[in-house]
Amino acid sequence: MPATLKNSSATLKLNTGASIPVLGFGTWRSVENNGYHSVIAALKAGYRHIDAAAIYLNEEEVGRAIKDSGVPREEIFITTKLWGTEQRDPEAALNRSLKRLGLDYVDLYLMHWPVPLKTEKVTDGNVLCIPTLEDGTVDIDTREWNFIKTWNLMQELPKTGKTKAVGVSNFSINNIKELLESPSNKLVPAANQIEIHPLLPQDELIAFCKEKGIVVEAYSPFGSANAPLLKEQAIINMAKKHGVEPAQLIISWSIQRGYVVLAKSVNPERIVSNFKIFTLPEDDFKIISNLSKVHGTKRVVNMKWGSFPIFE
Repeated sequence: MPATLKNSSATLKLNTGASIPVLGFGTWRSVENNGYHSVIAALKAGYRHIDAAAIYLNEEEVGRAIKDSGVPREEIFITTKLWGTEQRDPEAALNRSLKRLGLDYVDLYLMHWPVPLKTEKVTDGNVLCIPTLEDGTVDIDTREWNFIKTWNLMQELPKTGKTKAVGVSNFSINNIKELLESPSNKLVPAANQIEIHPLLPQDELIAFCKEKGIVVEAYSPFGSANAPLLKEQAIINMAKKHGVEPAQLIISWSIQRGYVVLAKSVNPERIVSNFKIFTLPEDDFKIISNLSKVHGTKRVVNMKWGSFPIFE
């Protein structure tokens, strides 16, 4: 019997008390008109959670779509992110993001990576980039700066009213421990946005964040570019069994695990279908959860940050 699909409406509570819709719309690689039209389509389909970032280079288009959608600002949960070259002054970076978005505030502001980057090699003034040294390695700023110093500044931002909450992204258990144990820390991050999908279930990190009151957000739920997980035979077979799309199966599995999932598409039909979810029977839920044990874990977004030990 085909599964009963319904529009996603569930929310989770952040440690600030605010609600965050569990199904968000991602905007990575949605540039120029794709960024504008996809966000318009998402809001029209019922999404009320838009995930952006300064380094995506599309905040203007995202903001224009939010404005043109006709959906009241207060009904939309909006996230943007602090890029590594701007970690020494997150308030100024947030101001620039807000100006590009055309907003007075965002609901969540995340440190995009725990890696501060230098700007000395940036010659054109455009700090929204990955600066590199002559040998091609990333120009990291860890001798004079670190993510603890960045967080010291970020944790003051909710007081300004320019963001309702602050959090992190791509932080490991050790990164979070170091942040929380820092003598200067006064605030537990509201969220940690990380890569999660059936081949990278992140069970330990999810459990740790939950224990600390940090909401987990999953990016690249289909395996990032070209969505390789949608071509996984076990996913295809189970989707056929339930009469749903493979993407609907993965999104539903993700939500059933108890965290926020960020689905991204520029195809209007897929944007609509991705918003419809169902409850997997326990046996099928476990099969998807065990795929990484069958095929091994696979990280898709594997940025190289020189000597900085990412995900350790």
